[in-house]
Amino acid sequence: MRKLLHTTAALSALLATSMAANAADVRARPAPYAPPPPVYAPPPFSWTGFYLGGNIGGAWAHRDVTDTFLGVNFGSGNNNGVFIGGGQLGYNWQIGYAVLGIEADFDGAANNNNTGTVFIPGAGTIQVTSNNRWITTLAARFGVTNGPWLFYGKAGGGWVGNEDFTVTNLRTGSSFNISNDSSNSGWLLGAGIEWGFAQNWSAKVEYDYLGLEDRTFIVPAGSPFFPGDTFTRSSRNLQMVKAGINYRFNWGGYGSGYGRGY
Repeated sequence: MRKLLHTTAALSALLATSMAANAADVRARPAPYAPPPPVYAPPPFSWTGFYLGGNIGGAWAHRDVTDTFLGVNFGSGNNNGVFIGGGQLGYNWQIGYAVLGIEADFDGAANNNNTGTVFIPGAGTIQVTSNNRWITTLAARFGVTNGPWLFYGKAGGGWVGNEDFTVTNLRTGSSFNISNDSSNSGWLLGAGIEWGFAQNWSAKVEYDYLGLEDRTFIVPAGSPFFPGDTFTRSSRNLQMVKAGINYRFNWGGYGSGYGRGY
C-alpha cells in the first residue's frame, strides 16, 4: 500500500513538472513576425506629356522707317514697352536628362502706337504710325533637366499681325493708311527656365527675340502725299519677356523619360 502511494506521488510530481514546463514554453513563444506596411513613393518627376497654359509679359519693338522720295529717316527706333498676354500649348518628350519638344503660343498686344516724326520744309511735320495687335510663334524646344527644373532654348518662327501703317501730315491733317499688312513673319530664338512645382504643374520665365523681315509700302494714287513714294521699314525686331504657367497632362509621361532607369 505504501509503495503504491509513493508511486502515485512520484507520478503526480512528474506530471506537474511537465505541465509547468509546457506552460512556461507556451508563455515564452514569440509572436509571429508581421512585416511593416508597404510605403508607396510618388513616381519620379517626368516632363513627358502634352501641356496647356497661359502667359503674361511685355514686348518691345524696334524699326527704322525711311522715305525713299524725300530721303528722310523717321527713326522710330525703340518704342515703349507694351503689355502682352495669351496662351501656349505643346508637347515634351524626356530622354534621360534631355527634353525635346514643340510649342506654339499666341499673345494679344495692347494698343502699340509706334510713332516717328520728321519736319520737312515746305511740307510740314510728317508722322508715321503703326500698330501691333497680336503675336504668334511656333518653335522647337530643347533643354536639360535636373528633376523638376528645366533649362531650355527654343528656335523657330513667328508672325506679327494687324499692323496698320499710317502716314499723317500734322500741319494739314491729311493722311493715308495701308491696312492690308495683315501679318508679317520672321525667325525666333528664345531661352527660359521652367520649374515643376507639382506633379502636373510648372511655372516658367522666358525671353524671346523675333527678327522680322523688311516691309515696303507705296503711297497709293490720289493720296495728298506723293503718289508712288516708297516707305520702307527695316532693322525690325520684337523682344518679349514672359512669365507663364503650364498644366501637363502626362499622357504616357510616367514610366518613360526621367523615370526610366533612375
